Amino acid sequence: MVKQKEAVEQRQHKRFRVQDGAIVIFKPSDAGMGRLIDISMGGLTFDYLTSQAPPTVEAAKLDILLTDSAFSLYDVPCQSIWELTIYEKPPTSKYRKRCGVKFGELTSEQRRLLEYFIEKHTTAGEKQV
Repeated sequence: MVKQKEAVEQRQHKRFRVQDGAIVIFKPSDAGMGRLIDISMGGLTFDYLTSQAPPTVEAAKLDILLTDSAFSLYDVPCQSIWELTIYEKPPTSKYRKRCGVKFGELTSEQRRLLEYFIEKHTTAGEKQV
């Protein structure tokens, strides 16, 4: 279970803001999906909606896809590092969460595709934190 805690800056890679239309799908498939916010060669940040309280994202792998089908990267090994609630919207009890994920060991093909994604589908400059 991932516990909510304050994020401590431990990044070793530059993060880049992702252009609109990129999603993350967690595996196992019942773990859900979310909107990709930023990415680096070491991990990513995403938002997602859930009705669970407190929700937990414990994906062992994830897929990165563009909604226009122009890009797909499958079975990226990962580990959830932090998670926080952005808002709760009663009475429907919907929660918007943000989660930080660290990538595991990537294959050479996954690394190549990730580099391509960062080059072609992120903003030109480094994300300002």
